[in-house]
Amino acid sequence: MKVLVADKISKVGLDYLDQQQDVTYEVKAGLPPEELAKLVGLYDGMIIRSGVKVTAAVLANSGNLRCIARAGMGVDNVDVPVATAKGIIVMNTPGGNTTSTCELAWALMLAMARKIVPAATSLRAGQWDRKSFEGNQLAGKTLGVIGLGRIGKAVAQRGLAMEMRVLGYDPYFSGKTPQGSLEMVRNLDDLCRQADYITVHVPKSKETLGMIGAAQIAKMKDGVRLINAARGGIIDPQALLDGLESGKVAGAALDVWIDEPPKLEIEKKLIAHPHVLGVPHLGASTEEAQDQVSLEAAEQLVEALRGGQIRNAVNAPGFDQALPAVLRPYVQLAMRMGILLSKLTPGAPEKLQITYRGGLADLNVAPVTTYLLVGLMSPYMAQPVNLINAPVLAQQRGLEVGQVATKDVHGFANLMEVSLKTDQTERSLVGTIFGNSLPRIIGIDGYRVEMKPEGHVLIIFNDDMPGVVGTFGSILGNNKINIADMTLSRREDPKKAVIGINLDNAPSEAVIGEIRGQKFVNQAYYLELPLLPSEEQG
Repeated sequence: MKVLVADKISKVGLDYLDQQQDVTYEVKAGLPPEELAKLVGLYDGMIIRSGVKVTAAVLANSGNLRCIARAGMGVDNVDVPVATAKGIIVMNTPGGNTTSTCELAWALMLAMARKIVPAATSLRAGQWDRKSFEGNQLAGKTLGVIGLGRIGKAVAQRGLAMEMRVLGYDPYFSGKTPQGSLEMVRNLDDLCRQADYITVHVPKSKETLGMIGAAQIAKMKDGVRLINAARGGIIDPQALLDGLESGKVAGAALDVWIDEPPKLEIEKKLIAHPHVLGVPHLGASTEEAQDQVSLEAAEQLVEALRGGQIRNAVNAPGFDQALPAVLRPYVQLAMRMGILLSKLTPGAPEKLQITYRGGLADLNVAPVTTYLLVGLMSPYMAQPVNLINAPVLAQQRGLEVGQVATKDVHGFANLMEVSLKTDQTERSLVGTIFGNSLPRIIGIDGYRVEMKPEGHVLIIFNDDMPGVVGTFGSILGNNKINIADMTLSRREDPKKAVIGINLDNAPSEAVIGEIRGQKFVNQAYYLELPLLPSEEQG
């Protein structure tokens, strides 16, 4: 097997490749894109870091290339959809820098608390000034950890060892917490009100960008200190600067920036601020972390090329082609049921129960369950979720998954019944296939419906009373949003109803807010589902 090492990686990774009798490799770091495009198809696998851009043009003639291993976490420098379409597995090494990033967060916290950098600068300038650099001890203080992935949990464990009171907030985490007295809080505001130090360890996404803004800072203690060693922009830079200027925020330590190197004037002001400790994204910049990610990338690549276990893949090429034809409509249904449940069921997922009824009981439905997990987990994760990593991610998040198959069924040849329990509520869906190829949702929380799971979908739970449907139609019509399809189901006791609406285009937040604001609306959810494949639409 031929491997191209297209970036400089640690010698540990190269030594591992040297030891493999069935592998030859060449190190060609810093190739121009056009040269890389000419060579890439000659190799079975490629190892990269962040320096090389694996674009669609580079992959245009991918030839023999079957695997790309990224020595590090982010794969922004790889065109993953193009790689997937070409059957190329893309893997990363998310665990290799956990300890180094955790330790950097603590180094920033301690340095900020004890004013290490300005004190060292003062001494280097020939001054002996102890009074100006009086700091704070961490023991006895409250540490708020936002995000309990690998790094967040490691930070929390060390906080307990430092004799701090540790609060954890992660709306999508229901697994085991670090040993000790870590306290989980139900919402971000609770953490903001109680913590003396707040550190963020969440991926960058629409939901987390600016999640610490002016409103959150206003709820914090006077003299709070903030640490960001995750991704730039999670703490809103303008809100942070305003908090520092007002004295609300006593200090901030930042390893990450919206642009790297920083270009925004607001971030340059933060870097220059006397109460900000800023460093140039050093989270994974340790010898140990670089050794670990290089070794993991080499090991994962060779194992995958040999046809063994595929680890930390961010895509899943070609899996649908291995499914029997009878199950293919069900994987489309299952993925959409997972997305629906993730949007309709607030809170941290705890238990997922799937019951396959009818003829499905005779088939190997495990792949269908995996597709369901892909749909369920994707909205919670910043990284791509696929058939390879979905079960692992579900397990890491503490989700219990149960699967039952039974011949018992009424009215339909096959049914999928799925329920999701979170720490806040429980929701159930029933789905089936019409005409051998058309996925449909036929039940929501016991209400009988018939909804096409694709495109722009609005689901509303409301009181059953006259004028409800007309009101929704008027709101949508006044905003030039056409209703493509609608399903309605109601109960007599209590008088409640659910309405599912397929729309031609997406409603704005204002429109959704207007619908939610109606006195008879209990809950309203908008989501966008993938379009069904054309052959399944008849």
